[in-house]
Amino acid sequence: MEVTELVIVFSAVSAIFVLFLKIVKTRRLQLPPGTSGWPIFGETFEFLRLNLEGKPYKFIRDRMGRYDSRVFKTSMLGESVAVFCGPAGNKFLFSNENKLVQVWWPSSVKKLLRSSLVNRVGDEAKMMKKLLMSFLNPEALRNYVPKMDSIAQQHISKHWQGKEEVVVFPTVKLYTFELACCLFASIEDQIHVSKLSSLFEEFVKGVIGFTLNLPGTRFYRAMKATNGIRKELQMIIKQRRLDLEEKRVSRAQDLLSQLLVTSDASGRFLNEMEIIDNILMLLFAGHDTSRSVLSSIMKYLGELPQVYEKVFEEQLEIAKGKEEGELLQWEDIQKMKYSWNVASEVLRVAPPVNGSYREALTDFNYAGFTIPRGWKLLWSTGSSHRDPTFFVNPENFDPSRFEGAGPTPFSHVPFGGGPRMCLGLEFARLEILVFMHNIVKRFKWQLSIPDEKVQYDPMLEPSQGLPIRLQPL
Repeated sequence: MEVTELVIVFSAVSAIFVLFLKIVKTRRLQLPPGTSGWPIFGETFEFLRLNLEGKPYKFIRDRMGRYDSRVFKTSMLGESVAVFCGPAGNKFLFSNENKLVQVWWPSSVKKLLRSSLVNRVGDEAKMMKKLLMSFLNPEALRNYVPKMDSIAQQHISKHWQGKEEVVVFPTVKLYTFELACCLFASIEDQIHVSKLSSLFEEFVKGVIGFTLNLPGTRFYRAMKATNGIRKELQMIIKQRRLDLEEKRVSRAQDLLSQLLVTSDASGRFLNEMEIIDNILMLLFAGHDTSRSVLSSIMKYLGELPQVYEKVFEEQLEIAKGKEEGELLQWEDIQKMKYSWNVASEVLRVAPPVNGSYREALTDFNYAGFTIPRGWKLLWSTGSSHRDPTFFVNPENFDPSRFEGAGPTPFSHVPFGGGPRMCLGLEFARLEILVFMHNIVKRFKWQLSIPDEKVQYDPMLEPSQGLPIRLQPL
């Protein structure tokens, strides 16, 4: 036998032996209860089916009752997964970031959002987040409230005023995407915005799923769309560099300008592809989750006139304190307490995303079970948002839950928590409240399809787009 053949045989035997040791080790461990489902696919299809039925929490709640209410095992997308449940599970994962766990995403996210913050870990993630937060913190965003108000007014005048019926989900996307384009990269040309918007539709559908890069598949279309978006952003960056050099634009104009001129603590600047990937990430996160939340807010305000009236009274009181044509300011947003309680309750009963993933950095024990190194970990809003232990009559819509001290810590987690908490939380709060202020001042509405179903694909969306009949005030 030749040396090459011996090397191949030895490598194969070594690989089999390593696999054997892993199997033996796993069998010795006290793993969480649960099932791995089908070979390779696991319980992926059951999870996706319930997502498309708008009931991802049912997947979680059923298994909490069947196996263990603290943690259970499953298998998704070819990975062994431990699902951490309830406030205790959320707190454990959020507080052990970069200690016992680190962020993990399916390969589809890694390939589409490449060098962006979502795929960074450790010190690299901390430095990148700090750069992005220089624009997204409350102190910076407070200066953009009037611009947000202006965009919301123009959007409603153009797309809602004078209409008898509006399909909310695609229409409100025009507002959230235009707002994200304007504030993150000063993209205001409507043709340019429209082109990017259509590319993002293809991108979003392929973010979570199997990375089957063949013509006709969602992932293939998403990759193609992402490449198109990157080319557009590359041209914008090239022009912006020239404008900054010749002082035609301000260094503080938007997030893009700040990323081009700001270094981290070590003096390193993000390279062009890192800037593109992070702008891509924020354009996605900054509009897609928000259009989901705003659509759900419109749904519940249309269904619950008593809730609408209280929002209307609060917003009318703020409007009365403004001069004709005067735009909203940061101080006005702080007065919208009941409106934000309504939005928070919407985020509880209809969160735009179900949760996210971590990866075990080492073997560790939780709730009397061993979680092996390399396992993927899932926290889910459904494990706590629908739990009657923490939310009495969880199926009822009740904004008063958020008065006073509010819910039990780590039970209401629509934005995640810990070091990986959504960095766009404050941006989302502002765009949601500014839109609520402007829409309730002008209209009441009725749902055209009262019992319209919702689905997660991958974000929460109404199956028919949520058509409503407008009643101008």
